[in-house]
Amino acid sequence: MLKAIETYLALRRATGFAMLNAEYLLRSFAAFATERGQTHVHTQTAIDWAARGPSVGQRDARLKAVCRFVRHVRVEDALHELPPVNHFGARKTRRSPHIYSAAEIDRLIEGALRLRPKGGLRSQTYATLIALLSVTGLRISEALKLTVADVTRDGLLIRETKFRKTRLVPLHDTAVTGLTGYLARRRPCSETDPVFVDARGLPLRYIAVKETFDRLVDRAGIVPAAKRRPRLHDLRHTFAVRALQGSPADRSRSGAHMAALATYMGHVNIYATGTWRPPPTSCATSPRPVKGSLPKGGNHDADCPPSSKRSSMRHSPASGASVGIHATPMP
Repeated sequence: MLKAIETYLALRRATGFAMLNAEYLLRSFAAFATERGQTHVHTQTAIDWAARGPSVGQRDARLKAVCRFVRHVRVEDALHELPPVNHFGARKTRRSPHIYSAAEIDRLIEGALRLRPKGGLRSQTYATLIALLSVTGLRISEALKLTVADVTRDGLLIRETKFRKTRLVPLHDTAVTGLTGYLARRRPCSETDPVFVDARGLPLRYIAVKETFDRLVDRAGIVPAAKRRPRLHDLRHTFAVRALQGSPADRSRSGAHMAALATYMGHVNIYATGTWRPPPTSCATSPRPVKGSLPKGGNHDADCPPSSKRSSMRHSPASGASVGIHATPMP
């Protein structure tokens, strides 16, 4: 069975999947089946092995990993049995995101600009990072992995991220100007240096960013609509919802708009983007544009992303000491 598992993993990896957890699970299952003297997948054995998971969700995930393997291997060897995929009855529910208002993003950035030490690089780093996330919808991991060389004249080069995809994220000239201004103050030594660094000049760590962002959320007085607190990742959700609210009304153009957004955000397929579709609304009733900040710049409107080569989101904090960033190419 191990040979078949290796072949399956190699094929999936060749198509861009990491398969790290799948490898661990399938090797564990193969060892369990071998103890029973079995060389093929048997339904009851798969269920018994999956049942060792500590929670319903984990038991379900273990069994589904075996099911995916069986669907592949049965093409050449019908002796493998396909277990019932929903045997444990687990239902995956998505956590409802917090959609930040323009005023809330304003307060987050203004709070970041007040971080200590006063006048130091730390405050500019967090203000720039939050503003960039809010107008590009980047994953936080993507933003933290950016190097100086990735900030190009054509946009941000996002390298080998989730699903092993590399993509170019176009930015408006004002965004490039804002990032360039921040980097000029940061004074990187080489093109390989990270864009966002801590006080020691080392790449910002996710845990440090999360803890700081959580404190900024508290200081900004942002009250979650649900029981769970607003997250850093919800800036990505907010960007997607705002972009989708500007989707053209007719079906053909709406589909092209959705496909462009899926590509821009690095989704493996359009269905992931569709999970963020907001309730039907018109531009007249959509929220006012998001505001944000990067040092030294201007403003730009984008209440609803238009059907043009490029749409944008406004970044013009009340303080007036920040930069406008434009993002989101649309069909």
